[in-house]
Amino acid sequence: MDITASFDRYGRKDRQYYFAYGSNMHPAQISTRCAAPRAVCTACLADHKLAFHGRNRVWDGGMATVVPAQGREVWGVLYELGFGDSLSLDLWCSARLDGGGAYFHYPVLVRDGAGEEHAAVLYKKDVLGTPVPPSSEHMAFILEAARMRSLPPRYLQILEKMESTPARYDVPREAKQLHGVLVEATCHECAG
Repeated sequence: MDITASFDRYGRKDRQYYFAYGSNMHPAQISTRCAAPRAVCTACLADHKLAFHGRNRVWDGGMATVVPAQGREVWGVLYELGFGDSLSLDLWCSARLDGGGAYFHYPVLVRDGAGEEHAAVLYKKDVLGTPVPPSSEHMAFILEAARMRSLPPRYLQILEKMESTPARYDVPREAKQLHGVLVEATCHECAG
């Protein structure tokens, strides 16, 4: 897959195209984590499904990821990010290029509603283990984001039916250990 082919389609070569399928679809969350994210379109990742594994301390439940599933699809938002925003988002999501974080960059081809193909990366968990349901609050936030982004009704129904459990504490819990680093890592004045 030639990821760089998409650069000519969208413009600048100093941008990354990121496919968000979980809580990063939400405009409030992505704008907190990135200075100048640009939603390009909604898009679909074929032959995968949304799954939850591990422990998400912010939301007290499983961590969102995608796993192969023939005939299924995951809908989300394709963002254009500057590299400063990409680095900031990597910190927020514990995505490391060396594979040592909770997530790694996974190259994909997604299709928009008109069937046009887009090259992007997404965050994917490497170590899955036993599935862990997300908190009900996390699922509600993902569903709110999906509705705000006008994802297809059939996909909204899938999200509505996903198993979840109530959080044991107030969520979302702020990731305080990185907050000072992240504020300085994102520059609202120079991100464009």
